[in-house]
Amino acid sequence: MTDVSIPNYDKNNMPKTTKSAVLEKVFDIDMKYTKLKEMGPTDVLIKVVAVGICGSDVHYYDQGHIGDFVVKKPLILGHESSGVIVAVGDKVTKFKRGDRVAMEPGVPCGHCEACRTGHYNLCPNMQFMATPPVNGDLTQFIVYPQDFVYPIPENVSYEEATLNEPLSVGVHATQKLGVDVGSSVLISGMGPIGLLAILAAKAHGADQIIVSDAEQSRLDVAKKLGATNAVNIKNADVLDTVKTLTNGVGVDYAIEASGTVPGEQTSLHALKRGGKVAYIGVPTTDQTPLDVPFMTDHETTIMGIFRYCNNYQTGLKILAKNTKLVDNLLTNFYPLDQTKAALEKSRTDKSNSIKVIIYPNEQLRK
Repeated sequence: MTDVSIPNYDKNNMPKTTKSAVLEKVFDIDMKYTKLKEMGPTDVLIKVVAVGICGSDVHYYDQGHIGDFVVKKPLILGHESSGVIVAVGDKVTKFKRGDRVAMEPGVPCGHCEACRTGHYNLCPNMQFMATPPVNGDLTQFIVYPQDFVYPIPENVSYEEATLNEPLSVGVHATQKLGVDVGSSVLISGMGPIGLLAILAAKAHGADQIIVSDAEQSRLDVAKKLGATNAVNIKNADVLDTVKTLTNGVGVDYAIEASGTVPGEQTSLHALKRGGKVAYIGVPTTDQTPLDVPFMTDHETTIMGIFRYCNNYQTGLKILAKNTKLVDNLLTNFYPLDQTKAALEKSRTDKSNSIKVIIYPNEQLRK
């Protein structure tokens, strides 16, 4: 793996500020030196090496809000990240200076009912990077609690490690659904989460993975990742294809990652009797009409998926077994100073920009 320089910092010699990409308002990105928080005894100081651009970053950039989360003051974007530890707190036991790590971007309170019952992703007090008003990690350095930092496997690059955040969503979905050996799965929407859900489904034993999207280039990548059948919705009907491929039975499981009404409805109707569907994609409308008679007649199980919970280590193990495959998702690379250009690339060129990577410090790939 590519080596990066490690600054000569320790807990008594810390930078006071860090260069950051700050969203001032819609379409306005500014480079600023922002205050670095003080390091606690169980915190680590991380030099951020690579950050992947997520659809939520783009949405805050061009819309200023996602649902009830509104950008009301300057916000540092970014939450799909990897880096190297440059200093540790007095009580840090899991890491040392020089360790390559991936950061799980959400830190729960640890005390509420959701946290106490093992569902920390549902914590109402969650501090999630780049979700207003919490700053993200498109910045050169960040102080972070050791409990939400994970070692990167030796054969996984910094860039590939950023993919663990969207992959963990797919892992959470497949585990909640109960995807098992020999099962069939429909995955709709070939953004990074949908694409990486292919790897999650494969890892849990699925042997028929049908995918759908309107972008042929993304469907081509899906086939490389292990999809058995790819349906371009511009020229084929997903439901008809599923019925043909399953001899009229339907799929065992569906993962809906497009966030579109047609995708949400098709995912339901593609299920076999007793099938299960997980909705991952953020809906484009407030409400989606669903066929309740179909749901009751087929005794389907419908679940929403919100981020992930205890899935980060599993995701990294899956990445370590698929490094050559996931490199197909890494399409564009920018330095921190070109964050606006990176966001525009991701926003306007979906055919050629699956995962855009930003380097807050030295640029490793071009």
